[in-house]
Amino acid sequence: MPAKEIKELRKMGKLEDALKLAKAELLNTPDNIWAKRNISWVYYDIIKLNNSPEHYETFLSNLEYIQNLQLPAEETMLFDHLAWQIGKMCFSLNKNTFVDTTKFDKLFLAIQDFHFTKPSDGYSFLLKSFHKAFKDTDRYIQFAEWWNLQNLRPEDFEKEKLPDGKEVMALAEQAYIAFAKGLLRPRTVKINAIIRNVQGEVSKNSIIQNFPIDKQKIHDFLPSLGDLIEKHSEYQYPTYFKAKLLLNLGDKENMLHGLLPFVKSKRNEFWAWEILAEAFADEPEKIFACYCKALSCKSPEEMLVRLRQKMAGILISKNLYREAKTEINLLFESKKTHGFKIPDEVAIWMNQAWYKAAPIQNSNFNLYREYIPLAESLLFHDVPEETIIVEFINSDKKILNFIASETKFGFFKYDRFFKNIKIGDTLKVRFQGGSNHGIHQVYTAIIVNDEAFKKQFLIDFEGTLNIPTDKSFGFINEIYVHPTQISKHKFESGMLIKGKALKTFNAQKKQWGWKYVEI
Repeated sequence: MPAKEIKELRKMGKLEDALKLAKAELLNTPDNIWAKRNISWVYYDIIKLNNSPEHYETFLSNLEYIQNLQLPAEETMLFDHLAWQIGKMCFSLNKNTFVDTTKFDKLFLAIQDFHFTKPSDGYSFLLKSFHKAFKDTDRYIQFAEWWNLQNLRPEDFEKEKLPDGKEVMALAEQAYIAFAKGLLRPRTVKINAIIRNVQGEVSKNSIIQNFPIDKQKIHDFLPSLGDLIEKHSEYQYPTYFKAKLLLNLGDKENMLHGLLPFVKSKRNEFWAWEILAEAFADEPEKIFACYCKALSCKSPEEMLVRLRQKMAGILISKNLYREAKTEINLLFESKKTHGFKIPDEVAIWMNQAWYKAAPIQNSNFNLYREYIPLAESLLFHDVPEETIIVEFINSDKKILNFIASETKFGFFKYDRFFKNIKIGDTLKVRFQGGSNHGIHQVYTAIIVNDEAFKKQFLIDFEGTLNIPTDKSFGFINEIYVHPTQISKHKFESGMLIKGKALKTFNAQKKQWGWKYVEI
């Protein structure tokens, strides 16, 4: 057996001589595992020596020679060494200005029958290297299914720290995101076909065949994605992709449950609201509200051009031509500044009569502001709404006092939600915690007409005013009349007054009563 001699030649770097000897041994005993083992390590040395993009063909051919040996699973040492070499080649190829994905396809094809240790450092390195090449291609699903994400190591779930101190998203998070993106991407495959025409002539042609999103694969993937989200709540983006997958399955309710925490965490990013709008494809007003909220976020103009174009289309359909022109002008200026082509649709709009006739304004923010409460109500739709009635308004400080029940009342700042508000208005509010009798933080607030609720706290009355001697306030039966109202209306004791009274809490007496209000 020439094993010792082959090994010595390898150590001396005489790989041609080692290969010649190993080939002769294999030719004489083609089924001998030692002969296969000896030549495989020679091929490995050649691979290692040629591990650079300019020697790709030599690297690949020797990898294919090992593939053809059909080595058994016991040869893990060789396969694990190969994992590092293959990964190194992939990273080198990825550094090229033009990345030829067919080279990665050939490497992947060559290693599919290799018996790597799973999980292992080398196997994870292999994933990382192919991930970069395949993550935005149709090949990723096939590769990830072969690699099997269940083989991730505990270390793969941790962020990677770079020498400059920056952190990179965990490999596990990257892989799950890329897999989800692959599932959301309809596949386009070129098929070589032999076509015979009516005259019987034969020709070879390429046919492009489109494959729809594989919903069964989505079903199969969702449990493991959900498990990742549950175990790693610090990951931000898997939640979003879970929602997108559920949306493609038509599972809107569960999709929103998954998407809302993500959008809440990114509520100051315009694109998060654009994503939320996708959940309401059949509800135009909600889409419009999401776009309004998105465009109210501070963002570089060049990032908003696509959204402004979509918004302009909606505004045109609503005959809001002044507002549509505003969006188009902002879009146009951004495109012009950066030297980008004006979309054909926008160019057509700018040549139409309505555009030329519409007045010019600098911003649509006042329009956005009207719809922001609706958008935010979508974001917090899982927080229960409570009906309240406005009991008092401090217009200087933009604070209103409210009553929800005899056990819940307080006040909050209202200027985020309303320009005009009146005592006696009923509101639907989503509270962000708060105290029972003090300042409350509010997620959403809208004015509603809830007459049934209003009747619990607001009544009509008619009676005689009694102003006690030397006092500036008065009473109509048990209804309190404030001094400012007596002075304002020049009320006098004994006058018959008709009006409305609102239930109110007397903090000093710690009891509920009624007060005269102007509605």
